[in-house]
This record gives sequence, structure tokens and C-alpha cells, in this order.
Amino acid sequence: MKYFIQTFGCAANEADSERVAAMLESRGMTKAISIETADHVVINTCMVRRMAEDRVYGLIVNLAKRKEKKGEPDKIVVTGCLAGAAAREKSGKMMKSLKEKWPQVDEWLPIEEVGFDFAPLRSDKVHALVPISNGCNNFCTFCIVPFTRGREISRPFEEIITECRHLILQGYREITLIGQNVNSYGADLIVGSENIQTIRDLEKTYFQDDKKMGKFYLNGIKIQPTWIKHLGKFRLPTLFPRLLEDVAKIEGLEKLDFISSNPWDFSEDLISVIANNANISRQIHLPVQSGSDKVLARMNRWYTRDEYLRLVSNLKLRISNLKLSTDIIVGFPGETEDQFDETVTIAKKVGFIKAYIAMYSPRPMTAATTSFPDDIPYKEKKKRWQALENLINKPHYKRNRK
Repeated sequence: MKYFIQTFGCAANEADSERVAAMLESRGMTKAISIETADHVVINTCMVRRMAEDRVYGLIVNLAKRKEKKGEPDKIVVTGCLAGAAAREKSGKMMKSLKEKWPQVDEWLPIEEVGFDFAPLRSDKVHALVPISNGCNNFCTFCIVPFTRGREISRPFEEIITECRHLILQGYREITLIGQNVNSYGADLIVGSENIQTIRDLEKTYFQDDKKMGKFYLNGIKIQPTWIKHLGKFRLPTLFPRLLEDVAKIEGLEKLDFISSNPWDFSEDLISVIANNANISRQIHLPVQSGSDKVLARMNRWYTRDEYLRLVSNLKLRISNLKLSTDIIVGFPGETEDQFDETVTIAKKVGFIKAYIAMYSPRPMTAATTSFPDDIPYKEKKKRWQALENLINKPHYKRNRK
């Protein structure tokens, strides 16, 4: 049997596909040179943007037609965002609809079922993607990730360190740590995943009243977690600064990167670790999404424009040669021209070297889709997208081409 994996979406999906490839090869399969020559096709899907979802549907349609006509490929498997969303939709209607629409798909595979039993099959022999967590607890109103990947689950601390050490022994020199929000890595390991939301919702700072909080043991040694803010109070612990530092100190590692980071829990400890370890990348991805406080509030982003700018100022002060990239959504429901101008202003102040700019598209199951009308015309979204593209991306592209 020959397999082929078609991957859509982000670095997390790329890392997932490497694990899927390892699983398939453990069953005796070999990689096909193209999707047309494969017996077993896996589609690792993305639903973060409508455009990516449409590309996924197009491929499924084409494969389903080919299978119906020619009997090939032998097996079609859909995993990633689409399979995850369908599996988590409580009524079962989404999964039923997908199966009725494409009966030619043989398996709908939630990615967490693949697990970490096999070492990922990596094609890059210098740079490795290492997942440290899966899922997200933040529920930004525009984002489908909590519904496609579920609540945040952290991989064991020692397991990640061991994998990174083995990678260096195998000749890798660059590592990127991957998570939907790396900054909150380990909170579930310390307080239990079932307690995260409870701790956030308390009126007072939880750990001040509980002597047992703050204890995390690694090989019998107590590690002091970093406490991060939620709604102005220190409520959630994270092990990410310690994890990042321990990986950075592995002998032979030349470059360490991480994605993605939320601005509201970018701690002082994390800044210090980056500043004190020269092999940690000086290019940090810090999604702003909007420069307007009113839009940020509708997005359920837990920071203001001024708080974001203070963080950027602190990062620039503490970390030499810092470069920042970001994510921005234009045309979010209710975004006025003045609110968009605030995003333009913040982009000019920060000086991003790159921006992943998206025109807002309603995503199923998200709060924005159910609560806000998609009231910005496509023509206006496109105009705003182009303005930011011209401001941020085109000048850097031209500079890099010279």
C-alpha cells in the first residue's frame, strides 16, 4: 500500500501529518510520489478560514468522484480540523451530514487518536517541529480551534525534553515548539484540566489561599511555575518559561523557536528566558488581531491596545534585535472605518516585519457567528486587507528581494 498525506493549514497540522506518516509506515505502507498514485490518501484539514475550508472540500469532492469512477484510491481518510469539529459537535448532526455527503470517505479520524506512540516521520533533517500541547482554552469569538481540537492538553514535560535531546543526537540543529497557545503550557498538568475554568472564574486570586498550589515535581525536584494573569489577577500557572529554558540549554541546539503566543499571558519570566538565551529566536509571533479596544472586546481578546503596546515596548527593551510578526483580522463584525484606522496606527507603531492578514469569515460553532452579523461587505474587507498588505508585507518583501 502506498500512502499520500495532503496537509492544509498551520505548523501544528504539519507536525500532526508527520505523526500520521509514522503511523502508516509502521503498518508497512510506503509514501507515494503523488496523490494520484496513492492507494491510501489522508487529508489533514483546516477550518480556521473559509478559504482553507473551501480548498479542503474541493479536494474531497475530486477524490470522491475519482474513487466512485475508478475505484481509486482504495481508502480516503479525513483528519484535522474538519474531523475534529464533527467529532465534537454534540448533536451528531455534523458528522451525519458529512458521511451522507461523502460516503466515499472511509474514515473520519480525530487527530488526537493518532497519539505519540511513533517518532514523527520528518522530511526536514535540520529543523524539527515539536508539539508541546494540543487544543485551546481561550475561546476567542472568531476562532474554531477549541471546537476542532478541544480543550488544551499539555504533553508531559519530560517527554518533550527527551524528544528534543534525541533530535539533537540525530543531527537536528533547529527546533520549533508548537502549541495553539504555548504560553499556557502546563497549566493542566499542575491544576488539572477540569479546574482551569473554575480557577479563572474565581473572584480572588486562587493560589494565595491554597498552600498546595504551585507544586510541580520533575524527577523528584520541585519546579516553581510562573503565574500568568487572567482578567487582571494571577490565576493560571504555566511551565512554559522553564520548558523553553531547559530545551534552550540542550547542547548542540543552535536555534529554538516557538509558536504561537498570546499577548495576555506573555510573562516577565518568559521575556527573561528569551533575553538570556542567545539561541532562542529573536523573531516572535505575537497576534494582535485588531488595534481597536472595542473590536478586541468583541473578539474576547483579554488585552487592550495600550497593554499590547506596553508588552511590545517591554520586549523591545529587554530583547536585542527583536522582530515581530502578527495575525490581523479585518472586517470583523461591526468594525468601523475609525476602528480599522486604529489597527493601521498600531501596525505603524510596532513595525511588524510580517502580518498574516485575514478577511473575517464566519466559522461554525463560534460565538461571533451566532452573536454578530457579518455586516462588512466583501469589497470593504478586501480594501482593508490590501491597505495592511501594502503597509506591512509588501515593503518587507521588496527589501528581501534586493
